[in-house]
Amino acid sequence: MTGKGHKPASAPASAAGSRKSDGEVTYPSYLALDELLQLQRPRSTPEHPDELLFIIVHQASELWFKLILHELNALISLIEARDTLGALTSVRRVNALVRIVTGQLSALETLPPQRFAQFRAYLGTSSGSQSVQFRAIEAMSGMRDPHFLQVLKQHGEIAPLVKKALAKPTLQQLFDDLLNAEGVTLEEVYAGQNQRPLQMLAEGLLEYEQGFAMWRFLHVQLVERIIGPATSGTGGTLGSKYLQKTLSQRFFPKLWEVRSKFFKG
Repeated sequence: MTGKGHKPASAPASAAGSRKSDGEVTYPSYLALDELLQLQRPRSTPEHPDELLFIIVHQASELWFKLILHELNALISLIEARDTLGALTSVRRVNALVRIVTGQLSALETLPPQRFAQFRAYLGTSSGSQSVQFRAIEAMSGMRDPHFLQVLKQHGEIAPLVKKALAKPTLQQLFDDLLNAEGVTLEEVYAGQNQRPLQMLAEGLLEYEQGFAMWRFLHVQLVERIIGPATSGTGGTLGSKYLQKTLSQRFFPKLWEVRSKFFKG
């Protein structure tokens, strides 16, 4: 703010020129709200009152997925740089984002199955399994098994974003490399008294897997609640039958295994 009778300091020429040509930056223009709020396009005719809820929850999920991918890339860079404390801070943010995207599923719990059935036909062949960003998150996190790769190919050629994620080391591999660089084993990380940062990072990675698993579980419950456990998903997918299979998948099998070693009698 400036006091009465004082002129505000002049902005740099480049910024001033930008303001003249593009207009003043405001909350709506910075967030592109005019465009954003036009992206919800219900297809039901007449428009079903619950379709807007359905669209917004899924669009919001994709925005959070975009940010999770951004943060996972940052996490990977920090681990590769052997910055344990930086990686610990980064994984905390990732875990916060996973909690957010999981929490918003509760909004769809208010959608009764009979009301979803009234506009489901308008979804055509669309299915959550077609989410390229979600598949990229799975791949980046550690999904590499043949069944996962087969599922990816069900919708045609694997998307470039997913290919890029598959080309990266898994988070488990990166953590193994970090331990090798530090000259310690995973057992020593948990048994030692001087490996607290690495132990906290390991726990943060496990929290990420658990948060992701919670999203999967609630998603399965939600699908069964809305369309039933024996019903196929939209777009001809297996629905909750496929989702149920994903609940046992592990991103960090070695982190789980080391726990059992401490309780072998």
